[in-house]
Amino acid sequence: MNSKKIAAEKAVGFIKDGMTIGLGTGSTAYWAIRSIGEMVKRGLHVKAIPTSTSTEKLAKELNIPIALFSDVSQIDLTIDGADEIDKDKNLVKGGGGALLREKIVAYNSKQFIVIADESKLVPTLGEFPLPIEIVPFGAKLTLMQLTQLCKAEIRKEHDKTFVTDNGNYIVDCFFGSINDPKSLDTELKAIAGVLETGIFFKEKVSKVVVGYSSGVVKVI
Repeated sequence: MNSKKIAAEKAVGFIKDGMTIGLGTGSTAYWAIRSIGEMVKRGLHVKAIPTSTSTEKLAKELNIPIALFSDVSQIDLTIDGADEIDKDKNLVKGGGGALLREKIVAYNSKQFIVIADESKLVPTLGEFPLPIEIVPFGAKLTLMQLTQLCKAEIRKEHDKTFVTDNGNYIVDCFFGSINDPKSLDTELKAIAGVLETGIFFKEKVSKVVVGYSSGVVKVI
């Protein structure tokens, strides 16, 4: 049983005709986008805001209408995955490197629905490295500041520095445990050069839809 797929299929049931929807990035969001493509094929009318160039490419392949952010005053609903979800519904996101756009879209949505398989549920955030988007200018100095707080590494892809869709770098920070997500987020953003963190606050999460290997889907 594909836990991600069944969670995604449950989540897209919250989409209504005429909505402007945010499309997440990553392996779990992929299944939601596929399902939305099928719904559009059957006559659903929506406009979509993708959170990455890869998501936009997939949406276009599935004939999901794309809207310009500049033409949208509000997003009705966003569906996206997460790398970790704690017991309070705080999240770590950004494993796919799209955290800045994902946060802009999610935080400007009436509803933010998170989809995940059961492995993403954790008692406390931090085992998964926390992605942080930084500007390339002075990146070495920004990294030095971050290493005062955690083990920090600039993300590589194929032996080259990974560059986001915004032209920035991702630093993966290994904390082991994040007991106070809000305080840590504030502390990290006080460092010059840090644009955004992969901590998403529980207040912004409307629902968490979890798929289990047994075939059960739970909505939290």
